[in-house]
Amino acid sequence: MNHQSSEQFEAGQVQWLRKPGDGERGELSCGVWTVTPEDAPEPTDLEIHQDETLYIVSGHLRVEVLGGQTLELTEGSMASFNQGAKTRWTVLKPTVEFFVYS
Repeated sequence: MNHQSSEQFEAGQVQWLRKPGDGERGELSCGVWTVTPEDAPEPTDLEIHQDETLYIVSGHLRVEVLGGQTLELTEGSMASFNQGAKTRWTVLKPTVEFFVYS
């Protein structure tokens, strides 16, 4: 990952492979998110604004779907969330995540 082409994200940094609004399908975007427990020291509540599918390259996240299951996402884990899902994210170890918004 080229950290020089990364930009600040809600927490941590993102390197976009396809930015929101690019191409004919503006709702489709993807990138690599890097985050540390120092970037997000407290659990973060997040409503999913687009369908999101992710793959954990390295690290450890806990994602609680409010009213549903809690996922322990570590290296090699994958998950997918529907638009509108209410979630709580906890960064437990420095994490690199590949994500797709659609």
